[in-house]
Amino acid sequence: MSTTARPAVPLRPVGPGRAGRAQPPGPNPWRPAHLLLAPHRLAFFLAMVLLLASGLWWALVQVDRTTGAIGLGYAVPPTITHAAVMSFGFMPLFFAGFLFTAGPKWLGVDGPTVRVLVPTLLLQAGGWLLWLAGAHTHTGIAVAGAALAAAGLGAQYLRFWGLVRRSALADRLHAKVVAVAGTVGTLCVAGLALALLAGAFDLARSLVLTGLWGFVVMTYLVVAHRMIPFFTSSAVPMVEAWRPFWVLWALLGAAAFEALAVWVGAVGWAGAPGWMLLQGLVELLAGGVILWLGVAWGLVQSLRVRLLAMLHLGFLWLGLAFVLAGLSQLLGLRAGVPALGLGALHALTMGCLGSLLVAMVTRVSCGHSGRTLVADALVWAVFCLLQLAVLLRVAGALDGAPLWVLTAAALLWAGVMGVWGLRLIGWYGRLRADGRPG
Repeated sequence: MSTTARPAVPLRPVGPGRAGRAQPPGPNPWRPAHLLLAPHRLAFFLAMVLLLASGLWWALVQVDRTTGAIGLGYAVPPTITHAAVMSFGFMPLFFAGFLFTAGPKWLGVDGPTVRVLVPTLLLQAGGWLLWLAGAHTHTGIAVAGAALAAAGLGAQYLRFWGLVRRSALADRLHAKVVAVAGTVGTLCVAGLALALLAGAFDLARSLVLTGLWGFVVMTYLVVAHRMIPFFTSSAVPMVEAWRPFWVLWALLGAAAFEALAVWVGAVGWAGAPGWMLLQGLVELLAGGVILWLGVAWGLVQSLRVRLLAMLHLGFLWLGLAFVLAGLSQLLGLRAGVPALGLGALHALTMGCLGSLLVAMVTRVSCGHSGRTLVADALVWAVFCLLQLAVLLRVAGALDGAPLWVLTAAALLWAGVMGVWGLRLIGWYGRLRADGRPG
């Protein structure tokens, strides 16, 4: 291999109104090597691959349930496969892109190079693809996939803990909570592999739900508390960046309560009237506080800026999810089971987590590809259709809802995420539009 340095590529300025910005001359082809130019490129690329694969897989499962046309067989219950890959598959890879891009800036330290992160990211992506394959072929293959993913996730958060320890800043609370949440997630994925190996499917489900609340939701809450008020005050001058730490602790406490509720259910107490009443009231209170917080953070003012509105509407789904969960508990007191099924859970996962994912990843991808920080017509259409998919999925959880409603929701999710994901995949393998490095 030649060691002769290639001459620098001259940059040509673009037209008026874009002063100070430049673009690489000529074609800008997609190349795998470009994925190694910045941590978010490879992490987001692999996350998108898993997002698209899992969405297509679940749509096919739903179509098969409705029509029987495919004739799929299962080595692992499809609900566990679905819950695990949607909670632990693409989400931690998106987290990696954020943590090793924004995390070093939060902590005032140098971040790792992309090449150092490659094994960590590939273990997770490969592990979850193996998980999906094993779900239809052999339990051992699925267990191996989960074990590989746990190893990659553990390595990811060991590295992030290293950044936290090296930081000399006094305010490291957000980063520490993220690191603790990542540790919880790693333990849950490892536990999932062991539970599946033992054939303990109920335990596997409890571990997935614990990881959802104790890892994924906790991480989202930290980012929301830190970034939504900041983004809003930057775009809407009349709104102040208000984010006291008691708000963060209240949000984290609500998520911790839901993680506790998982294990109350695991020991068989979930249907007890006293517990259902307590859970319902706590969830209604949490939902009301979160909806108030959304307004305090500038929900109404944000609606004039699409990308900002997406963040606020995604956070609004969190409050609605808690309210739905509380109503489900209270309405189901007499029967001893929640009345609204999995509607509240999907308001959380598809509505809140999905909407915030589209908003945050779009923002980071635009900014780090040299593009304007806007939600254009395509992104806005994706976001709006995602809201329709959420409504369909929540409606599909009601008693008596036809099976085709769930199929429609899964197909719409796969379609909108496919359009959005393929577009951004095209960005990650190309040089920045402004000619800057990274």
